[in-house]
Amino acid sequence: MLKKRNKTARQLIDYGVIFVIGVVLLYPIIWMFFSTFKSNDEIFGSIRLLPKSFSLDYYTEGWRGNGKVSYARFFVNTFMLVLPTTILTVVSSALVAYGFARFRFPGKRILFAVLIATLMLPNSVIIIPRYALYNKFHWVNTYLPFYAPAVLACYPFFTYMLIQFLRGLPRELDESAYIDGCGTFRTFMQVLLPLMKPALFSAGLFQFLWTYNDYFNSLIFINSVKKFPISLALRMSLDAESVVQWGKVMAMAFVAVVPVMLLFFAAQKYFVEGIATSGIKG
Repeated sequence: MLKKRNKTARQLIDYGVIFVIGVVLLYPIIWMFFSTFKSNDEIFGSIRLLPKSFSLDYYTEGWRGNGKVSYARFFVNTFMLVLPTTILTVVSSALVAYGFARFRFPGKRILFAVLIATLMLPNSVIIIPRYALYNKFHWVNTYLPFYAPAVLACYPFFTYMLIQFLRGLPRELDESAYIDGCGTFRTFMQVLLPLMKPALFSAGLFQFLWTYNDYFNSLIFINSVKKFPISLALRMSLDAESVVQWGKVMAMAFVAVVPVMLLFFAAQKYFVEGIATSGIKG
């Protein structure tokens, strides 16, 4: 009986510590939410968390955008940019990972070394040649600079993560499929791909978050306001007025954060499982 009470007490303490840490981590989001109802004087002149009054004026005013383009257009642009990039990245990375993890071919070690080496390249090193190349292709001010690398599996982190996951799957699965008459592609689609679901979810979630939050590449390759994603729209709202209404900026920033938070919590199970198992080696 005493042991049971001690175990219950320890669990309560653990839950209490987790709750406190969760509140601390979520406090910036909570503060941002309540700031959407505050004027500039309340934000900078008071340390109170709760506003004096609650009004949706900043949400309605902020949603109108700059008068010509609303945030509805910016959200559509964002998902037109993010969703194809995420899907293409997952598909191409899975195919390349399957080739590295399951087949032997000349130059495999060298190509894998090159793949790992590209992980070390910072974006600032390749941004100038990428821009020059895309400008010659007349891809600037389109979403093709994001789609093309995704199609060609130019995100080595995801390829490497999926390779590690595939190495943890027994090769006997492939051999059994070959005995049953499956080819290599059918084996991948019907046998291995369903087992890769956690890793694919993790790769897709990472790519979705990174592309959704990407400001630098969007700023370089997109120069038309009508094609701006959310990241550029939020920055533009700071330059549109001589006196920034921070409540309106906070309102649109909170609206922009909500889809990412919902996605993360909805896919958290697959995300954790994919990260935990992608380090297993066969």
